[in-house]
Amino acid sequence: MTALLLAGTTGSLHAQLALPSARLPGDLPTLPPLADLPAERLAGLGGTLAQLRRDRIDSLLRGNRDRIELDERGEPAVRGTLIASGVDEAMIGAAAKQGFALIDRERIDGLDLDIARFRVPGDRSLARARKQLAKLLPEAEVDVDNIYFASGPGGALPGAALATAQGSGGAALGLIDGGVAAHPSVAGRVEQRGFAKGAPAASRHGTAVASLLIGNGAVRGAAPGRHLLAADVYGTDPAGGNASAIARALGWLAQNGVAVTTISLVGPDNKLLAAAIARAQQRGMLIVAAVGNDGPAAPPAYPAAYRGVFAVTGVDAKGRALPEAGRALHVDFAAPGDAVLAATGAGSSNRLRGTSFAAPLVAGRLALRYPVPAIDRIGPAVTALVMEAQDLGKQGRDKIYGHGLICGTCGGH
Repeated sequence: MTALLLAGTTGSLHAQLALPSARLPGDLPTLPPLADLPAERLAGLGGTLAQLRRDRIDSLLRGNRDRIELDERGEPAVRGTLIASGVDEAMIGAAAKQGFALIDRERIDGLDLDIARFRVPGDRSLARARKQLAKLLPEAEVDVDNIYFASGPGGALPGAALATAQGSGGAALGLIDGGVAAHPSVAGRVEQRGFAKGAPAASRHGTAVASLLIGNGAVRGAAPGRHLLAADVYGTDPAGGNASAIARALGWLAQNGVAVTTISLVGPDNKLLAAAIARAQQRGMLIVAAVGNDGPAAPPAYPAAYRGVFAVTGVDAKGRALPEAGRALHVDFAAPGDAVLAATGAGSSNRLRGTSFAAPLVAGRLALRYPVPAIDRIGPAVTALVMEAQDLGKQGRDKIYGHGLICGTCGGH
């Protein structure tokens, strides 16, 4: 049993990086399989992917400077806002004396997590203010409200009908992404809730991931016919997909007894996100995340990199790693991530590429073995999934494919 399996539901790992497709054009370039790239092109791939990511972030900032700014790492975050957990009234008073006005306090039900939001004084950058408030409140967990991005091509679907649920289906599966359109393959089995302005609103990315989870029809998912709880953390908000929204979404899913949640989103390590992931895991939730599409040289991305999160990479039809796939701190499984057939709207489907579309295939198969959150059933469920995995690359678990390929014939492969 690997360290991941022994870790069970505690701690923190890492994932990927991509962008809210509803707001940014940066779909992935068409890339050949890793084995087909000449050495000189492979050497330059990392720089190309890094530049694409910088360009996407620049585009996001240019159009939304009133809502978004960069933290000290150059990562996008909600402008002028700091988030802290473990804060009491005395700490709030001390912060106010130094110019950090309290915006609001919130309890995230389902996670038993209390957070406070502080306004950054007008004369200070987000980076400087975070360091100052963390020093002022050493016993609290202080961070910015980072923004996380979809790790595959997507886009908003203006006016598209939302998928709905007919009755309760005993949802074992959860999704944190954009909204899900009413494609016939998922119709009647998706309960949605919004955690951002204008949400839930149908998105191409959220619809695709949902169809690869529970699709039953023209698009067939890894857990066909199952009920899904979908949390839209983007809506129409330029600063959607933030850590606060993801934490609230996790609380809602935990309250509703979701056993397996897919998060095909990526971004930096964040104290609020780490705490929310850990508390969901402590309640028996298993979280599956994509490793992202910024290439093997990119820094680890989250939430896939958090301890206990199942990090998933993408492969092509021949079982070769996508050259743009990230590596994260760990990779646990691989699944089809190239030319994957997925729903993309209320009446459309397409073949898509990216690690976003590999993660739900692993999550769906895991949910078949782990239908309800129960700590004592995690070990057998994960062991069964490991036994199902088809070994790829070096014999045994490796850094590129993890335990191996899951659902190799899924996604139209």
